[in-house]
Amino acid sequence: MSTHPPFQKVFDGVATREQMFQLFNRHKDTPGINPISGASYAGEYFEIAAEQYQLMLALLPPLFQRTGMFGMSEYKAGYVTSVFFAIRIRGRERWFHGFCDLSDKRSPDAMRAAIIAYETGAGDSVTREEKLEAIWSATHADFKGIAGEANPDAWPPEHHGKRTILVYTVGQGTTLKLLEDLTDEEIDSRMPAVRARRTKRRGGNDVDPS
Repeated sequence: MSTHPPFQKVFDGVATREQMFQLFNRHKDTPGINPISGASYAGEYFEIAAEQYQLMLALLPPLFQRTGMFGMSEYKAGYVTSVFFAIRIRGRERWFHGFCDLSDKRSPDAMRAAIIAYETGAGDSVTREEKLEAIWSATHADFKGIAGEANPDAWPPEHHGKRTILVYTVGQGTTLKLLEDLTDEEIDSRMPAVRARRTKRRGGNDVDPS
């Protein structure tokens, strides 16, 4: 079973409207997920544009609203619902979406604090799992997949449903590997490209939908 941090950024860069709606349902095809509890989504967040923040605010009467924050009245599942944040970070207004479990009434404020801490922290504060999520988001669909989806016999049953990614190994060429099995060296070799995509996106260019 993979660990799931209390709050986890699941998309690198600023999500477009299309990407935002895709991320709302990013676990819908994940095997073994309980769609009733919403637990798989709780604590996940990503950055959006001001337009998406205003769009969702106008979509339904909010469950709650206060300065720089509102919650959706339509729950994702269980006690988990979408909470949208407008946060000034280092003098610049930014917007985020997160799934909060409102069985803990402190969850929205705790997520807001976690976002600020992450976005103002040093690069060394990024966890291994957060790096893997960033790599997954930055990898084109042609170079990633789900183990056992196309060929169940190619992977042991215990790996079915896990995420895979193409890697180049000296002496072996290009092979599929479980995302969770990437070595620290393989992760570090991919992070410059991930950061370059982040810089490009924040410069106002279109976002690659991969």
